[in-house]
Amino acid sequence: MRIDEMLSSRHVHFESLHHRPTFTANRMAQVLHVPGKEVAKSVLLRSGGDYVLVVLPATHYVDMERIRRRLGEENVEMASEDEIAHMFPDCEPGAMPPFGSLYDVPTLMDSSLAEDEEIVFENQSHAEAIRMRFEDYDTLEHPIKGRFSY
Repeated sequence: MRIDEMLSSRHVHFESLHHRPTFTANRMAQVLHVPGKEVAKSVLLRSGGDYVLVVLPATHYVDMERIRRRLGEENVEMASEDEIAHMFPDCEPGAMPPFGSLYDVPTLMDSSLAEDEEIVFENQSHAEAIRMRFEDYDTLEHPIKGRFSY
């Protein structure tokens, strides 16, 4: 299901932002003239046989030690491109939206994203983003919040 269709079906106001293709969240922030701290990037991690989606600002990096402590797992690592393609088959490679729940994957969100009224993220494509109220994202996704980045 396309994220924009899901948002429309749930009567959530959002804005589609079409732009030239970008392949990093920081670059997308630059092209859209949006502060990087408001752009959410999604990172898929593997922990044992399970996956978790970590959502953090474009300007931050995943803090693997904090993730390990939060999950109570010693082995946590980045998922491979093949694993990402398998888990997010309707997305361009690397263009995962911050809605792990739609893919049966728990979502951990860095709490710094909650500091802004809006959130911007890729809409399953490197050439389209979505801007929506953070409060609406939080209500739909119910991510596990914490400090997961630096």
